Amino acid sequence: MGGKYRITGGKYPRMRPARRRGRLAFLSVACATALGLLGWGTLQLIDVFTGGDQASAASAADCRPARAAGPSPSASPSPAVAVPKPGQITVNVYNATTRSGLAQQTADELKKRGFRIGEVTNAPEEFDKKLDGAGVLLGPAAADKAALPVLGTQLPGAEARTDAKREDATVDLIIGNGFKGLARPADADAALAELTAPRPTPTPVKKGC
Repeated sequence: MGGKYRITGGKYPRMRPARRRGRLAFLSVACATALGLLGWGTLQLIDVFTGGDQASAASAADCRPARAAGPSPSASPSPAVAVPKPGQITVNVYNATTRSGLAQQTADELKKRGFRIGEVTNAPEEFDKKLDGAGVLLGPAAADKAALPVLGTQLPGAEARTDAKREDATVDLIIGNGFKGLARPADADAALAELTAPRPTPTPVKKGC
């Protein structure tokens, strides 16, 4: 080149095109996407061969409550307990204390509450003046889940016993030294209602849920 523009020195400047940064960015995104798809595909293959999704779904289905068109049987209350009514129970009232007239007073009150009254007198020798508690309820083995619980609503502190040798269906209320009176009528009625009320059946819970 002539004129005032001259190139001096032993090296010449190289003319290179500008770097294409847009292409490099696109290649980076494409590589990242390809790696992500490859990893997702690998996980899918692992689930197919191991059955992980099916096992998880089955486990979750087992822990979910079954849906039915109507109410669940387990949610419905069980039938009421079949116990006799007070009018079907004959009670013998015995006084094992030194307080006179206590057996007759108690028998009169039980009669007002609907019970049938049998014998009213002093307690037999095996119990007379030997009971420290409120009293003892005594009946045949069949009365254990029938007449005795019903009579027990009238005297909550009494001890219930059964006599396998007893042949009749009557039950005894033997008054002890700790006797302070029968339960209040309202409390006795509430206890009797609870005794005969239907009770819900608990739903079993599967292990592992």
